[in-house]
Amino acid sequence: MTERRFYHLTRKTLEQTLPGLLEKSLERGWRVLLLTGSPERAEALNQYLWTYKPDGFLPHGTAKDGHAEHQPILIHAISDGMPERAPNGAYALFLTDGVDGQGLSGVDLICDLFDGNDPDAVAAARDRWRQSKAGGDDLTYWQQNERGGWEKKA
Repeated sequence: MTERRFYHLTRKTLEQTLPGLLEKSLERGWRVLLLTGSPERAEALNQYLWTYKPDGFLPHGTAKDGHAEHQPILIHAISDGMPERAPNGAYALFLTDGVDGQGLSGVDLICDLFDGNDPDAVAAARDRWRQSKAGGDDLTYWQQNERGGWEKKA
């Protein structure tokens, strides 16, 4: 059984939310595979994670950088092909852009981040929830509160 967490972004964008979740993951000693919908999105997130905070640092790279096995956070565009296993030995898989991560094995935690202000993204996330529930995953649902913090809703 895989633990799957759905993160409903309502107050902050993915770019505003992602660094905090990645920081917490690294604090726990987790390696992360971050899947995006396109190479352009992967590169934009790559650049953003280098500059999001003047005094912060998130060690990461992209699939095109090479040495994937050494990256604590590896950003990978799904259009470059879905790996069978996380190339960096990730414990956690972060999904963006409606990517569902089907076919990837070996991760213990899946974090599905979706834009709550986009009705299509919400509908697609509901479909992924139903599929994950039918597949026997251990599901939790988190929604941003008024201050942008997380509240467990299910």
